[in-house]
Amino acid sequence: MRAQLTAEIVEVARAHLATAGAAQLSLRAVARELGMVSSAVYRYFPSRDDLLTALIIEGYDALGAAVEAAGGDSLLQRWLAACAAAREWALAHPHEYALLYGSPVPGYQAPQDTIAPAGRVALVLAGIVRDGIAAGEIAVPEESAPVSREMLDAVDLPEGLGGRLVQAWSSLFGAISFELFGHTHNVVEDHEQHFTQVATRLAAGVGITPPITPPSL
Repeated sequence: MRAQLTAEIVEVARAHLATAGAAQLSLRAVARELGMVSSAVYRYFPSRDDLLTALIIEGYDALGAAVEAAGGDSLLQRWLAACAAAREWALAHPHEYALLYGSPVPGYQAPQDTIAPAGRVALVLAGIVRDGIAAGEIAVPEESAPVSREMLDAVDLPEGLGGRLVQAWSSLFGAISFELFGHTHNVVEDHEQHFTQVATRLAAGVGITPPITPPSL
């Protein structure tokens, strides 16, 4: 019963993201829609921030699961599929994406619980790079990177590639955000083709390039 009601509260709150936005999320409004007194909702989520955290973790986990489910045969195919899965999830869930990567909610400070879910996409991309290193398809550059040791340990990559991975990860969501929030309106004519080109260049940045086709004899 408790799990079911918790899920119902989160579902209604998710709908409120679309109508009122994260900054206006109200436990009282959620309780009213569920036909409950607000004090009852507070037993499940003591504050608005607790409810926001639940929505954020749920969003990161859904996005991460979508990217983890993407596949392909070659390193480049896997990389492009993972990037495309992130974009497709964002386009299908714009309000949830905005909660994760849009304007910060005034007064809200994300707790430690959100860190692991937030890193799931980066770990997928890092796994592809590690497989490329193991297969001898990606060379490890001898370069330093302004990336924390904690991040390098999390992605389990040498410093140079770890830095490039962080650049690719942040650029990936920059490209998605530009499209989703309308910054490429009247700028890009074919968003899917444009995104594929961006993702391919990001792949090249971490050493993933298209296989060379030998010339026909």
